Amino acid sequence: MLLAVVAGLTVLAVSLSHDAACGPAVPLASGAIPMKAVVHRCYGPPEVLTLEVVARPVVGDSDVLVRVRAASINPLDWHYIRGKPYLMRLAAGFGRPKDPRVGVDFAGTVEAVGGKVTRFKPGDEVFGGRTGALAEYVAVPEGHGLVRKPAGVTFEEAATVAVAGVTALQGLRDKGHLQAGQKVLINGASGGVGTFAVQVAKSLGAEVTGVCSTKNVEMVRSIGADHVVDYTRDDFTRSGQRYDVILDNVGNRSMADLRRVLTPKGIAVIVGGGGANEGPWIGPLVTPAKAMLLSPFVSQTLTFFLARMNDADFTTLSGLMEAGKLKPVIDRRYKLSEAPAAIRYLEEGHARGKVVVTIE
Repeated sequence: MLLAVVAGLTVLAVSLSHDAACGPAVPLASGAIPMKAVVHRCYGPPEVLTLEVVARPVVGDSDVLVRVRAASINPLDWHYIRGKPYLMRLAAGFGRPKDPRVGVDFAGTVEAVGGKVTRFKPGDEVFGGRTGALAEYVAVPEGHGLVRKPAGVTFEEAATVAVAGVTALQGLRDKGHLQAGQKVLINGASGGVGTFAVQVAKSLGAEVTGVCSTKNVEMVRSIGADHVVDYTRDDFTRSGQRYDVILDNVGNRSMADLRRVLTPKGIAVIVGGGGANEGPWIGPLVTPAKAMLLSPFVSQTLTFFLARMNDADFTTLSGLMEAGKLKPVIDRRYKLSEAPAAIRYLEEGHARGKVVVTIE
């Protein structure tokens, strides 16, 4: 029996780690309406991405068809493109991806709606999250990740919100239970989630400390951080300060380090960490695993979570933008045809805020 288990696990490991050759482009079906989209028909580095002519989504009765004006990318995207950590291939597909579409965050204009749609009409300016955002069109079921864009917010700004904004909001409000007057530390305050987190924390009434590199200190201060720690000069885990909540977007500190600067009942929320060259099997999951194993045995809460996009939280973030309390930070802009370069830049780990892809 032991030999059978070992043999089974070996076969599974080989199957999960195998990278099949890129599959061919799929011919358009008769009557399909063409559009351009970025796809990956195999796992690998950003160079496996191709800009293809594919079928435009068919609008179902409850669907909203959006003409995408801008999209943005997240570490989530390159994890799927590379198929790493390998464990995610249990759902994404063995050998090559089941779904070749790329991207989640988008903003654009409603092109058409299904017969049962009541909240949107053609011409509405919207933003949201849906797999396949790096394309000319995306179809979203009403009530599943789509809200109106505030009038004073650009398409590029709105396109940055879905993954990073909701992660920051849910991490601080729902997992960190951040309250007005509490002290919060944002590790990785200059990145995609970090720039949203600084502003969301301020909107919740917290005293915010951001951790970033020298070149980003003034930017992090400008978006509302009360204190900024330059990690190239100072070690926040040795400062003597204590925080009620830590939102860790980097995953580069040990559990002992984080606990040292938490209050006795403090909460550390781990939402990121690891790069494209991390261990292919577990990679960024090592730190969250340690947190969950240790948390039951200490007075502090050490937790990890994956954000769940929903209309209610998109509406909350939209309201913050409309009120001037949340201003997305955009680092670089790329064209749809330059998607491989955009992913490559994000993988380097030095983006200030968000990387946006505009749709020609």
